[in-house]
Amino acid sequence: MSTPAIAAERKRFGGLLAPSERDPAPVTEPAVQRGLRRETVLVLGVSLGSSAVYAVLSIIEKLTRPVPLSQQTTAMNQSATPGRPWLDLAYQLAGIVLPLVAVALALYLLNHIHRPAVDVRAGHFVGLDRREPVRDLLRGLGLAAVIGIPGLGFYFLAKAIGINTQVSAANLEAVWWSAPVLVLAAIENALLEEVIMVGYLFTRWRQTGWSWPLVIGLSAVIRGSYHLYQGFGGFAGNIVMGLVLGLVFVRTRRVMPLVVCHSILDIVAFVGYSVLRARGVSL
Repeated sequence: MSTPAIAAERKRFGGLLAPSERDPAPVTEPAVQRGLRRETVLVLGVSLGSSAVYAVLSIIEKLTRPVPLSQQTTAMNQSATPGRPWLDLAYQLAGIVLPLVAVALALYLLNHIHRPAVDVRAGHFVGLDRREPVRDLLRGLGLAAVIGIPGLGFYFLAKAIGINTQVSAANLEAVWWSAPVLVLAAIENALLEEVIMVGYLFTRWRQTGWSWPLVIGLSAVIRGSYHLYQGFGGFAGNIVMGLVLGLVFVRTRRVMPLVVCHSILDIVAFVGYSVLRARGVSL
């Protein structure tokens, strides 16, 4: 972004959303900007973008059933081979590890193609490192409380007014490895979503000259879209979550607190649901 453009954006947005010295090195050539935007489409296409397509198809399928949306159940974390626990474990671990290839790809591209900062590795630039473990943990815990408590209330409200399915968050068989696998699945979700949707996309889109409001807003909408399989409550709730986490990243330039927050939310949802279901409690 050129100096006049930076000055104009500072004047327009100011404060938190103003450009700073921590912004990625801008790319000014229009052809290269277009190339980087195409790159983001390709990365999304092999990761969360394809999830968004399937989520849109899923909500269409649910809406065209004769049963109201609120009376339908969305099952997550299901056993792949019921009755064969060791093979099921292999399936679960493959489902956790393979999506992380997209995370490695995103970081690889940031490291090797128009690196956002000279002599700074991508993980360090986006804050995916262990430089501030205590601060990252505290920020993550705080964000989890701020997002999780109202989010649970919004889920019940969305279900009550008929715009969301009942989400069955954990459906693995009762075997010794089910809880550790649910924890690993939660961490995988957090890394995949926060590194790609925030660390990678925010960096690339800023390099191409997009304003912070556009970057944060578009990322949040995409985040909501791949949760449409849950219903419109999941869509709206995750847009809000994306906006909050996006603003936190702009302020801190660290993706680790977001990963911590997202991991905690999913661990509580997955393991908590599993424990409650085992005790006969229905959500």
